[in-house]
Amino acid sequence: MQTLIRVATEDDVDSLFAIRTSVQQNHLSREQLAEMGITAQVLADSIRVAPCIWIAEVDGTSAAFSMVNLAEGEVFAMFVRPAYEGLGLGRQLMAVAEAALFERHDTLFLITDGRDEIRANGFYKHLGWALAGPVGGEDVRYQKIKAH
Repeated sequence: MQTLIRVATEDDVDSLFAIRTSVQQNHLSREQLAEMGITAQVLADSIRVAPCIWIAEVDGTSAAFSMVNLAEGEVFAMFVRPAYEGLGLGRQLMAVAEAALFERHDTLFLITDGRDEIRANGFYKHLGWALAGPVGGEDVRYQKIKAH
């Protein structure tokens, strides 16, 4: 099994949507993403502005991605196709995302669904993220402080 982590290009936009819409927890359709303002054009524009999205490929197949907001210090997205879970792709992508953000910020954050059954919460805690509190509805904010 050959794994590659690389910066996403505009050619990856369809793969990003395929990964994002494949997940079972926190699933959103392309239509729901568009209603939230997440469109192919927005992703392409983001990629053109700065290296802010990384893709994990397994044997040439796009299997997972992470996306950050460099200006805000936020991990905006981290998703793994169900068929590729358990391979360490999420951990590798989070390491790349965190490194990029820690170059610009001392404290990082992410917002996710805070319900107990959401596996991402355990994943973030395992990686050293601390629960900072609720942000509205069932969403919570996690943060991670740069080690000095």
